[in-house]
Amino acid sequence: MTDVFLGIIAAAVLVMAVIQVAAMVFAARAARRVSEAMARLEKDVLPIVANLKTVSADAARITAVAAAQAEQAEQVLTRLRDHVDSLLQAVQETIRRIFPWTGWWSRRADPRRRQPTEEEDPLFIG
Repeated sequence: MTDVFLGIIAAAVLVMAVIQVAAMVFAARAARRVSEAMARLEKDVLPIVANLKTVSADAARITAVAAAQAEQAEQVLTRLRDHVDSLLQAVQETIRRIFPWTGWWSRRADPRRRQPTEEEDPLFIG
């Protein structure tokens, strides 16, 4: 009877050993497949990453150029505005010199000099 139990135990140990060896072979194959898949993925992704780096560098360069051009445009517009202001001021001075007797230009330029009419009451609110 003990020989039968020993035979059953030996068979069970043999089955367990076969299962463990099969599991190790399966795990090794799976690890190799995962490694191959990672290598393929790395091979496929590296060009994409390189392209993204190039696009990012180009976008940064374009942004810097656009900022510089916007700054230059702002400076040009500021200078233009200053020149137009100077020109308008010169035109106003010329008109005042040409028509000094009318006083129209000076009354119009300073709204604080306007005389209130009879209908306006400065103390009335409403």
